[in-house]
Formats: sequence, structure tokens, C-alpha cells
Amino acid sequence: MSHKIITIGRQFGSGGSEIGELAAKTLGIPFYDRALIEMASQEMGIDSFELERVDESAMSRFRLLRPDPSASIHNVIGYGLPLNDSMHATQSALIQNLAKQGPCVFIGRCADVVLREQYDCVNVFICASKEERIARIAERYSIPQRQAAEAIRKVDRRRRYYYETYTDCDWGSIESHQALLNVSLLGRDRVVQIITDMYRM
Repeated sequence: MSHKIITIGRQFGSGGSEIGELAAKTLGIPFYDRALIEMASQEMGIDSFELERVDESAMSRFRLLRPDPSASIHNVIGYGLPLNDSMHATQSALIQNLAKQGPCVFIGRCADVVLREQYDCVNVFICASKEERIARIAERYSIPQRQAAEAIRKVDRRRRYYYETYTDCDWGSIESHQALLNVSLLGRDRVVQIITDMYRM
């Protein structure tokens, strides 16, 4: 393909989504994160609130896909599969279709592996110190720091399991990503600059 795609993996609370959005705005290209949940909801005929619970999750695999009765089952990706598997298959198809339209930024959802055979991808992983992540999540959700720390542990574990279940790669490892960028050491603006510079190279 003649255009590049940016894919960003991230630790919970590292600000990876915000960084991806800023990079997309700087480059003037589309940005996809939570919008992929809404798109999957329309494709699958399932309420987005229910899908949000299994987004980037390979757990609760016993729950089967049950689309809206008005949806044609022939058009629903992963019909008859566990909801998590169908959600992954649907989002992967959406990512592939959106990538065909031109350069863009994807957050998480195994986009780096989904697109690696067809596109020249800038593939980075965003991390930050545990202390900064706890402070960020505590402030964003107005919760005590102990609760924020537990949320970080659970979400990171879920994201790791999701990524490693659906790919042949290790989540957050240098072997799986072109660059690991520590926001605590580099600062948000410098990380955005590095990503946009990698894209333009």
C-alpha cells in the first residue's frame, strides 16, 4: 500500500489515546479508538454499552453473539461465536476497511498485527511510570489512588491477555513493537513528535 498507518498499544493510564489523537491532528489524518466500538455496534446489531464490556477483552468467552433480530445473520461477522471472538473479528474487519481508505491512527485492538501484512505501519507502545498512571486515573475518574491502582492492574492484565490471545506477539515487548515510548521520561509532546517524525520518515 502507498500510505502508512500508525498503530498504538498502551498501558492503561499512560495517555496513549490522547497521544494518538494529538498525532493524528498534527498529521491531519483520521483517528480511531472508541469510535470502533460504535462502528462494531452497528455492524453486529448489539448495544454499544454491552460491547464496551468486552472491548479489548478475551475473557467471558462463554457469552455467545446474539445480534438484533432485525439484522441479517449472514452479514454479522462471527455469528455463533463467543461475543469476545465476534467483537475481535468485527473490529479487525473494520480496521482493515478503514485502513484501505487512507492513512490513519488506530489505538489498540491488535491493529498492528491485523494490518502488518498489507501496510507500512508505524507501530509503537506507550508506557508511563506506575505513579503517574495512578495519579492520572484517580483524577480522571475521581477515585482514590488505591482504587486507581487496582483498575490499572486489571485493565493492563485484560489488554495483555487480549493481545496475546489473538496474536503471536507479546504485549508491550520490544520484540513486538518498533518503539516503546515512556511518557514519564519523554513528556507527552516529545512522544507525539517522535511518532509524527517516524510517520514522515
